Amino acid sequence: MIAVVDYDTGNLRSVADALHRAGAEFILTADPALLRRADRVILPGVGEASSAMAKLRERGLDTVIPSLTQPVLGICIGMQLMCLSSEEGDARCMGIFPTRVRRLPTLTAAGERLKVPHVGWDTISELRTPLFDGMAEDTYVYYVHSFAAEPCAATVATTRYGVPFSAALGRGNFFGTQFHPEKSGAAGARILLNFLNL
Repeated sequence: MIAVVDYDTGNLRSVADALHRAGAEFILTADPALLRRADRVILPGVGEASSAMAKLRERGLDTVIPSLTQPVLGICIGMQLMCLSSEEGDARCMGIFPTRVRRLPTLTAAGERLKVPHVGWDTISELRTPLFDGMAEDTYVYYVHSFAAEPCAATVATTRYGVPFSAALGRGNFFGTQFHPEKSGAAGARILLNFLNL
C-alpha cells in the first residue's frame, strides 16, 4: 500500500490521478502509524514552504517522515521540506537532504531576464539512481516553482534555469523531485513507476 501524506497543501488530486493511472493502491493519510506501515510514502506539496512546514509540525510529521525506512518520494515543496532550510518564509526544514532551497534568479549571468516562477517544460540531465531507469538524458518534465534546492552530494538530476539546481535528490530510501512527475506525461509516469518498483 502507498500512503500519500495529506497535510492540506494541494496537488493531492493530480498525484492520486497519476497513481490511479499506474494501477497503484493508495491511501491519503496524516496518521503516523499508517505512514510507518505503508510500503511506499509520497509527500506532495504546493504552496509556501514555511506554512507547509508548520502543517507538518502541527501533525508531528516533521519527526515521523525522517524516521521512515521504506522508499519516500517528495514532490515539489514536498522535496523542499526534506532539505535543510528554505529561503521561502525562512523555513527550517527536515534536514534529510544536505542542501538549502534558494529563490531562483531573475537574471542570467549575461543579464538576460528570467521569468520567475519557472513554469512549463524543461529538461533534466545527469540522471542517477533507479528513479530514472530507462530514461534518456535531457528528458522533458513539467515545472511550476520559484524556489529550488542547490546542487549537492544528494543531487541525482539537474536542470539549469539561470543557474543549475537540483531537479531531483536521492539519499538512502529518500527521493525528491522538484518537477511534477504527475504532470509530466509519459516521462513522469515512468518515474512514478520506477519509484513504485524500488
